[in-house]
Amino acid sequence: MSVAKQRAARLASSGATGERDGPAGWRVAWAAFIVAVFGWGVGFYGPGVYLAALHDRHGWSISTVSAAITAHYLTSAALIAGLPNAYRRFSVARVTIAGAVFAAAGAVAWTSAREVWQLVPALLLSGLGWSAMSGAALNAMVSPWFDRDRPRAMSTAFNGASVGGLLFTPLWAGLIAAAGLPVAGIVVAVTTVLVVCPLAWCLLRRQPGAEAGAGAAAAPTSRRTLLRQPRFVTLSAAFALGLFAQIGLFAHLISRLAPEFGEATAALAISLATLCAVIGRTLMARALGGYDRRVAAAANFAMQAVGSLLLALGAGAPVLALGCVLFGLGVGNLTSLPPLIAQREFRPADVGMVVALLTAINQAVFAFAPAVFGGLRDLAGGYIAAFLLAAIVQILAAAIVAGGSRHDLPIS
Repeated sequence: MSVAKQRAARLASSGATGERDGPAGWRVAWAAFIVAVFGWGVGFYGPGVYLAALHDRHGWSISTVSAAITAHYLTSAALIAGLPNAYRRFSVARVTIAGAVFAAAGAVAWTSAREVWQLVPALLLSGLGWSAMSGAALNAMVSPWFDRDRPRAMSTAFNGASVGGLLFTPLWAGLIAAAGLPVAGIVVAVTTVLVVCPLAWCLLRRQPGAEAGAGAAAAPTSRRTLLRQPRFVTLSAAFALGLFAQIGLFAHLISRLAPEFGEATAALAISLATLCAVIGRTLMARALGGYDRRVAAAANFAMQAVGSLLLALGAGAPVLALGCVLFGLGVGNLTSLPPLIAQREFRPADVGMVVALLTAINQAVFAFAPAVFGGLRDLAGGYIAAFLLAAIVQILAAAIVAGGSRHDLPIS
């Protein structure tokens, strides 16, 4: 047998041929969807539940619990940058399993805390768990399996984040009302481990052989070098600003709308925006094609800015609902677009590190958004200034990401 045929046989036996954009990849994409449902349901939407519940149960100040939540996000941000190295050393499946266990332990620790100091081990555990189930983790699971269909596959995986918000927010509330906060934490924790761990072991243990070969052939660029690249700086700055505005607005959306519509109706605004996030991400994945992904991101920021302006200055149900829709349609794309832009602009060996660094920086920035928006609200006596800030920041993000298009040639 010739050398070429021997190599082809080895590739076939390793699963490297015919796998990218194929059925095996789509099974992984749907597994990532489930991981995202639990990752966001516990690690992203969970802290908002803990804030209100711990304040009501123990009388702890909102600022104290908010500080612990900020520390939760900062802890995970520091860990996310190391995900590529953890995957190379331990594998995607093992890191995901560990993340699910830590996330579950964190949920139990938060919900069973009786003293303020107990929030410290809780936020460390939950930060560990969230770092291994965040956007950088989803990219590491899905991207090696796709080339042509990567936008649709990433959209599928990240839609799990939105579904996590739709499912877990009422689930948390129902469990707490029915059984109390500690029992709710145990139920969510056990369910997370029972679902995510077997799924990760069965579907995430193997990566396409071609991807492994590509990774071995090219040494990844160092973090320091990436941080000096104009294309990385513009990408990171734009999405960090966009997510800062988005998280700050989300955190205060119910408080903004409740005086006009009541808390129950205002809470529906979160569901409406989250549902629009799924729709917007799906439409973007189908329409993106060969278009400039930075221009698409700029348009997405601009649309959200219009929504933020309506929420800042509007009055009455139709105008405010339209603001929620325009803002919500762009929500999901702020997590799914950065990996897709990185795929176009960076070498395959660098994409994992680029996405991990982007996610870490974004999270470190948006961790402070709820406090900043709350401070502006207290200073101004209302939410007009805070929501106008969101619109201004989103317009600035659009200008930065579009201006970075001239740096879109691959790194040599």
